[in-house]
Amino acid sequence: MIDFLLAMPSWLQALALNAWLMGLVIVGLWIARRRVLPRMGLRYHDAYYAAAVVQSAMLLYSLIAALTAVGVWQRHSQVSDIVSGEATAIASLWRDIGGYPQTVRDESRSILRGYTEQVIRDAWPQQRKGIIPHEGVEWMDRLQSQLYTFEPATEGQKVLHAETLRAFNELVQKRRQRLDAVQSALPGVLWFVLLPGAMGCIMMYLFFHVENGRFQAILLLGLAGYLSMVLFVIIALDRPFAGEHGISADSYQLVYDHHMKK
Repeated sequence: MIDFLLAMPSWLQALALNAWLMGLVIVGLWIARRRVLPRMGLRYHDAYYAAAVVQSAMLLYSLIAALTAVGVWQRHSQVSDIVSGEATAIASLWRDIGGYPQTVRDESRSILRGYTEQVIRDAWPQQRKGIIPHEGVEWMDRLQSQLYTFEPATEGQKVLHAETLRAFNELVQKRRQRLDAVQSALPGVLWFVLLPGAMGCIMMYLFFHVENGRFQAILLLGLAGYLSMVLFVIIALDRPFAGEHGISADSYQLVYDHHMKK
């Protein structure tokens, strides 16, 4: 539902949201003061009832928007931790493999380097588009085959091999969690509450009979700007890997530059 907004730069997203709600204020206020309010014959004491209704609506909308913003931020942080955990698992596995005999070490490190390069160059651009990458499965299968066929000859090698397999399993787990998060997003039904709800809250304020129209316009434009920024934060953080604020592959690049770069 918001894919067209995600395709925009951040500044254009914020501008579009502000233009949408502020435009609604300007057009709606002009129509309400010239066409609607005179025909309804509202009096000043009617504002007491209107204030109670609008306050209840804004309270409910604020709760939904606030909980949604906190939820998308928490999910964004969790996915960021998963990404960092996978990169850390790659670095740990790289060091553990360093204790193997040369033939196994060189082949295993070559596979792990190839997997890391694949994540940075191929998987990440696909994730930004909401596509779940599949190429990493082959790299993981090759590394698993390499590790599982190794037979430790000494007690030291047994301890090292057990630790290496633990690090490998952690890498597989973090990778699976990362892929599960690629298409995570708010359910579409929630957007039918957030977007029309913002419009509804503003439109309800148009029924206040304020003598100074310019003063009313200034207040409503400020409210529209506030609602726009709340929606902007939710949209920007909704897809963990998409958009300018999506999680980057910097953690993998750091591991690659520090350990694997030839």
